[in-house]
Amino acid sequence: MKQRTLVTQRLYFGLDPLRLREASGRVLARVVGLPPERANVSAADLRRDLGLDTEIGRAVVDEMVAEGLLRPREGASGQFRLTERFAELASARVVEPLTRERARVIVGRACDLARTINAEWSRNPLVVDAIAPHGEYLAHAPILESLPLCVVVGLRPASRRARFRMQPKPSGARDIRAAYRELSSFLDIGLATTIRDVPSPHAVVFHVASEPSV
Repeated sequence: MKQRTLVTQRLYFGLDPLRLREASGRVLARVVGLPPERANVSAADLRRDLGLDTEIGRAVVDEMVAEGLLRPREGASGQFRLTERFAELASARVVEPLTRERARVIVGRACDLARTINAEWSRNPLVVDAIAPHGEYLAHAPILESLPLCVVVGLRPASRRARFRMQPKPSGARDIRAAYRELSSFLDIGLATTIRDVPSPHAVVFHVASEPSV
């Protein structure tokens, strides 16, 4: 289960992130240790733990179902199973939001890392062909909850490969992904093999074809 990040100054399902995390922990505690056939929560318990009245609580439960956090139990009206996405809320990090200025700095560091990988990681059979932020980054909001970034990789030219002990491609891809994740916990990293595979809209901020030759 990955760790989810919630940011202050935003509401989730109408709740501030600290309140939502605490309430999600109470809900999750209801099913801890129960066998799968009994690991259900009722709509009434959900509303109670979330601290919501009936009308608002019903709307929030419906929204959680639509977002994949709750799964209605077949043949049991008003009973729900908690999904992994719901469990992520109970252990979520709550952080200050990412400013656009800081996001630009991180994107710049991502481009610098691409140059380092291409120039120095000769044992890695992959190079970074392009860097393309997408999604929330292109909305021009002053604060961001995450920074979606796609790293487009290709094969390293034979002339730039180490002569011995080349990594397997899957290992090389894992190392590239791990290096980008270390730049910032806000980065949501995806790998692709062509720019056509990058979610739209996106912006190409680094492209090996436009880099000076070395």
